[in-house]
Amino acid sequence: MKHGIAFRKLSRTTSHRMLMLRNLVTSLFEHEQIKTTLPKARETARLAEKIITMGKKGDQASYARAAAFLLKPDLLPKLFGPFAKRYAQRPGGYTRIHKFGSRPGDNAPHAVLELVDNPRDIRWEVTSRAVGWDLLRQKLKSKQPNADWLSAEPGLLRPKTRWNLQKVLKFRDQSAPLLLSQKAGDYMDHLLATPLVFKNIEREERAELSAKHKTISAENKKPVQERDQTIASDTPPPTPLRPLRPAPGQALPGETRGALNLATGFLGDRKPQPRPKLLGRGTLFSRNRHA
Repeated sequence: MKHGIAFRKLSRTTSHRMLMLRNLVTSLFEHEQIKTTLPKARETARLAEKIITMGKKGDQASYARAAAFLLKPDLLPKLFGPFAKRYAQRPGGYTRIHKFGSRPGDNAPHAVLELVDNPRDIRWEVTSRAVGWDLLRQKLKSKQPNADWLSAEPGLLRPKTRWNLQKVLKFRDQSAPLLLSQKAGDYMDHLLATPLVFKNIEREERAELSAKHKTISAENKKPVQERDQTIASDTPPPTPLRPLRPAPGQALPGETRGALNLATGFLGDRKPQPRPKLLGRGTLFSRNRHA
């Protein structure tokens, strides 16, 4: 058995592996959220934790070691300034890994590696939506939620939501509960307004279709010489419409991007471009060749 292995080899030489991990840690400190494979995310998180600990120490030796490790010297003031202040009360656990499915092509496990409490924190977004959903559910059951929903009534929030809420707010400042309450309230308003918006859109489309039906029928009742052929020749569209329903992850009215892209920022999946077909017709060796 192998004991005392510090890092995975990742099928690379030592020089290639260390330079790759230094690059990943530098990108993580620059963007505070990166997407890579799961094994590389785990190794990057271990190194990032040590570098942030150096930033919290703030002495000259730690500054020299961090400057020798990071590939961009411009990130040193960020490491010894905002990061050290953000994680001053946190004893550890400065990174978080979210599994992100599999990579198309080689089916490698993907993961999103982020610094906790960053401006685009995924758990913060998901927890605020979960709180808004629970409060709205209790409100629709004729149970008016209290203003102090962080400490009162254990049944107001689900146990898993309350547990995530406590973890998210544990090391944040005093303004964090107010910000999360505002985000939860915005999400409650969004949930209440979405069915009304879709209902109004469906009503407007039905009104436009009925007006078009009336215009075409009125034009067809006129004599042939007086008809406007551009209107009379139009085929009337079918009157019954399928009710509009949002698909999972679809951008709802008032949103510019879907829920997944809003949570992951610029890390959302992009649709691959279709490859051009080199052989358009059946060749001599193709099975679908026409005689």
